[in-house]
Amino acid sequence: MRIEFRNLDKCYGSVRANDKISLTLQSGTIQGLLGENGAGKTTLMKILSGYTRADGGEVLLDGTAVTFASPAQAIAHGIGMLHQDPMDVPALSVLDNFMLGAGRGLAQQRKRSAAQLTELSRQFGFALDPDATAGSLSVGERQQLELVRLLALGVQVVVLDEPTTGISEPQKLLLFAALRKLAEQGLTVIFVSHKLAEVEALCSRAVVLRTGRVVGEVQAPFSSDQLVMMMFGQCFSRGGRPAAPLGDEVLQLDDIAVHTHQLSVEHISLGVRAGEVIGLAGLEGSGQRLLMQACAGIRRVGSGRITLAGQDMTHEPYHRYLQERVAFVPAARLEEGMIAGLQIREHVALAKGNGHLFVRWDEAEAGARRLIDEFRVVGQPTTRVQELSGGNQQRTLLGLLPEHLRLLLLEHPTRGLDVESSRWIWQRLLARRADGTAILFTSTDLDELVDHSDRIVVFSGGAMSRPVSAADVTCEQLGYLIGGRHA
Repeated sequence: MRIEFRNLDKCYGSVRANDKISLTLQSGTIQGLLGENGAGKTTLMKILSGYTRADGGEVLLDGTAVTFASPAQAIAHGIGMLHQDPMDVPALSVLDNFMLGAGRGLAQQRKRSAAQLTELSRQFGFALDPDATAGSLSVGERQQLELVRLLALGVQVVVLDEPTTGISEPQKLLLFAALRKLAEQGLTVIFVSHKLAEVEALCSRAVVLRTGRVVGEVQAPFSSDQLVMMMFGQCFSRGGRPAAPLGDEVLQLDDIAVHTHQLSVEHISLGVRAGEVIGLAGLEGSGQRLLMQACAGIRRVGSGRITLAGQDMTHEPYHRYLQERVAFVPAARLEEGMIAGLQIREHVALAKGNGHLFVRWDEAEAGARRLIDEFRVVGQPTTRVQELSGGNQQRTLLGLLPEHLRLLLLEHPTRGLDVESSRWIWQRLLARRADGTAILFTSTDLDELVDHSDRIVVFSGGAMSRPVSAADVTCEQLGYLIGGRHA
């Protein structure tokens, strides 16, 4: 199926997300789609897959103009999109999720569907248990489930939006092998990513968007420097962590344990000093998130002691941690970090409350404008946060943080962000570090952990390793540690 965009336009208020985009994608190829956050990549793919409609221009499939009013219509025409966060029903079984949208009904033709699920999984080397609940799967396995479901629905075009975010290296290799096989079978694969090395390794062609426009197309082989130059007009040197003196101990964890019905972390002891950056490595769901929540007062510890600047905070509630200048920035920006439906200025009013009974909207408006200017947010004070790109949501979250924090906890601070946005965010974080803020952060990006940490700890199945100096470990060695082996 050949896809053609002709003069495609899409605006959100005063923001032109897609500006006269004209582009042709051939079948049987893996097409990379690149651009900084807010460049219009996801908007373009949502138009193609029926999640939103263009304001102008045309989409043509094999020369025929089409308009989709829903994702179901797009799938009926052979186009399916696999989102960064898998869109399944966690409480249902793998088989029930596989059958959704097939028009067979959950109670009908289960034997046939189970056989089809097993066969598609076998073709691509996936190990999906039909009887397991989708909620028990890893992010990579849920992604595999969604991919085979789309294939069972007969799609000829597969759009993947940041598909390697949060998945393990073995799962990434399985995914890449599956995508190559799909291209060999004549399907069109559109790979939306900010990870340039992955685009180099996988894609036969790359298209770069900037401020809603196509600024370049290049055939493989291509280099990361070439792609960065097209995306930003300049190349960036790889960042590191400037030396900074460490202060007194800010956080002390003494043999703490945190329990949920799915996972427990136990025997965690760690000291963190002012101005120190500690990276928490490991596969998703290994215990890092539980530790971060405990250090923020969001989740109670089952045993052990948490000391913050000499104070026992073991059983104190979340608001006490806020009073002691502890902040937590979750990976789920809209679900946990901000409130969908509210404007930037309304978030400023909530975060910078001045104690008055009524909101002073003139102050909130001025505060929002300062945040937008200082943190380079592409938006207006009245922009609703769900209308911002991922990078601008992250910049907004950082702009809402109080000054002079004692401890800053971040989950995946640059997840899904382009190289320039990631670089800019770490400049801001390291400025806080120089001000004496201790930072704990989780990441699945090994380069990010090695480049920006003073020390790194590795989590596996709820157990935490002894800290290692980031200066004494390579990305390859860290990968082996995460996998439970030594290099």
